[in-house]
Amino acid sequence: MKKFLKVIAVIFAVIAVISAVTAVANTVVVNSNIKRAKSFSPSYVNELTFENPTDGVWNIISDNGLKVLQITDIHIGGGWLSMKKDRMALNAVAAIINAEKPDFVIASGDIAFPIPYAAGTLNNKSGARIFAELMETLGVYWTATYGNHDTEAYSYFDREDITDFYEQYPHCLMRDGAKDVDGYGNQVFNIVNSDGFITRSIYTIDSHSYVDGDYLGIMWKYDNIHENQIEWYKNTVEENRNHNMMKVYSSSLTTPVYDNINNLNPASTVILHIPLREYEDAWVEYSGNGYSDTENVKYNYGAAGEKDETVYHGVYDDNFFETMLELGSTDSVFCGHDHLNNFSLNYKGIDLNYSYSIDYLAYAGISKLGSQRGCTVINIDENGAIEYGLENYYQDKYLSQYPKEEVTMQELGQ
Repeated sequence: MKKFLKVIAVIFAVIAVISAVTAVANTVVVNSNIKRAKSFSPSYVNELTFENPTDGVWNIISDNGLKVLQITDIHIGGGWLSMKKDRMALNAVAAIINAEKPDFVIASGDIAFPIPYAAGTLNNKSGARIFAELMETLGVYWTATYGNHDTEAYSYFDREDITDFYEQYPHCLMRDGAKDVDGYGNQVFNIVNSDGFITRSIYTIDSHSYVDGDYLGIMWKYDNIHENQIEWYKNTVEENRNHNMMKVYSSSLTTPVYDNINNLNPASTVILHIPLREYEDAWVEYSGNGYSDTENVKYNYGAAGEKDETVYHGVYDDNFFETMLELGSTDSVFCGHDHLNNFSLNYKGIDLNYSYSIDYLAYAGISKLGSQRGCTVINIDENGAIEYGLENYYQDKYLSQYPKEEVTMQELGQ
């Protein structure tokens, strides 16, 4: 019995030593990568005029539209195992932002990747902090939607904690969001001209994480947009339409301002992390027709690069897409999550888009591949019209402060 207890004591002592060494190593690594994040030089002064009138609503004041940059799946581990790849991710994000010079950046989920075997830590605030310090150094205004990895079940901090943490950064516009609505960061960013007319709205929506007891995500059972989020979206679209109608009938407005406005219902864009089921519906219909357009589906660009052309959407049915169709405001949806899918399809009048991802850490061997790495650039003009496209990180225009890694530019979707 004494021998057994001695063995147990030795095991616990070894575990304690390993834990202590790991904690020290992670502290050193996080501080080192924060120093790296602060070492980047911004290439422009980012100016954004905005106001936050109510919970979940931001008004961005502009008569010249807005340039929005979507980055996704940055996957900063924040631990001793991921130090090198975290620095690659920082380099990529900084190079893209400094070259594109956006007015506003939206990170659509999985900023952090606190997975022990890849990062060497459970502390999800470490990855979040490294990213936030980079964005503050670059001086760019930004917000985020949460992904499934940002707040794992075993991570130290939940969504409320990370949201509170992000709020302390002056250039971060992410807040808890709409009250009495599930999730965090359910917000609408209205582009408002000097007459107070909303030209376009951008909705950021929390697509949640895992469901049905899949707490560790090993069965890939993802959640859907919840009913009260859909109701909030519907009410906000209607409020924005009523707002524009009231402005048009106001005697203080000058008629010529509205000669180019074709619809008092402001056009809108939705940005979230996990794709809607309709992404799969559209791709299956398109591919099943010999990769040709159908009555419902029009091909824009890209391919389904995930194995078996899989779309990893929520496991339940919801009526979010049907609600968007009914209201006639949203013409574009942007997501991340599936790092090798990069297609854009117009489905029943709404563009369903994947962005390129940043990830160097989550997918096995992905740090050596390059065709999937980059961003989506979204240009919105003064009347709310939208144009967008994918931009690969390995273009010459993205001059990085530190050397870019050598990668294979693989054929996606083959």
